[in-house]
Amino acid sequence: MQAVLNSALPIFALILTGFLCGRFNVFDRTATDNLNRFAVYLALPALIFTAMSRIGVEQVSQFGFIGAFCGGIAATFATGFAISRLRGRRVANASIEGLDAGYSNVGFMGIPMCLLVFGPDSAPASIIATLFTACVLFLFAIVVVEMDLQKGATLGATIAKVARSLLTSPLFIAPVAGLAVGLSGFALPAPFMSFTTLLGGAASPAALVCIGLFLAQERVVTHDANSIAILVSLKLVMQPAVTALLAFHVFAMPPLWSHSAVILSALPIGSGPFTIAKLYGLEAGVTSGAILVSHIFAVLTVSLLVAWLAPG
Repeated sequence: MQAVLNSALPIFALILTGFLCGRFNVFDRTATDNLNRFAVYLALPALIFTAMSRIGVEQVSQFGFIGAFCGGIAATFATGFAISRLRGRRVANASIEGLDAGYSNVGFMGIPMCLLVFGPDSAPASIIATLFTACVLFLFAIVVVEMDLQKGATLGATIAKVARSLLTSPLFIAPVAGLAVGLSGFALPAPFMSFTTLLGGAASPAALVCIGLFLAQERVVTHDANSIAILVSLKLVMQPAVTALLAFHVFAMPPLWSHSAVILSALPIGSGPFTIAKLYGLEAGVTSGAILVSHIFAVLTVSLLVAWLAPG
């Protein structure tokens, strides 16, 4: 219980702070957008770059972690997609629901969560998980949506558009640049590292407050409670269960990495799926509802996992 209070409680307290600020209009939507841009374009990239610049080949070569974490994503996405198709949804809609089921809030919540629970040595795991979630899974879902909506007519243009967006994203550039520095052994000037460390220190509170603001200000405009219940169950129960099976019984990896994989897979749904759903007008109500409900129930499920996996 002490581990939960020390590790999980500050995370959810920051989210609650953002929620209350949004509910009582301390921050309006414009302020929320600006804080979100600060987190996405400055603070999180600085935190990610600093962490990745300090890792070596041994940490990057944790293929067991990659297999376990990505296996959980793949199983949950496929299940969510299949259930959606069986319920009569078109491929594009099913892709959004599969994305909802498999998309952990690793960027905004996973990085600070792992830092608090496991310490700075867990940063590479959470950042690698962020790359696979926010880049690989996100890209795959967009391509599937576009292929269904366009029937393949503009697939090449779609892939080029997505690739261009990815290559100009600070959340992609920062880890790649940091990894290049870390693997090269190049020592960056101390003032520059102090700058990125200071800026990155603002990432965790800014990102977590943003989650609370989003939950307070986004309306849930759906009556499809069944879809929301299915997606939240897949995200909070099936994904960490599959990941734990793979991390503890299939792949070999140090305890820090296996525990991080389970915690990261158990996080509630991130905001990424909502941006796609809103952009294409597909399942936006279901997605916003699933995000809200998953964050509420994650207070219990994630806290239980932290109590189980956090070091003594």
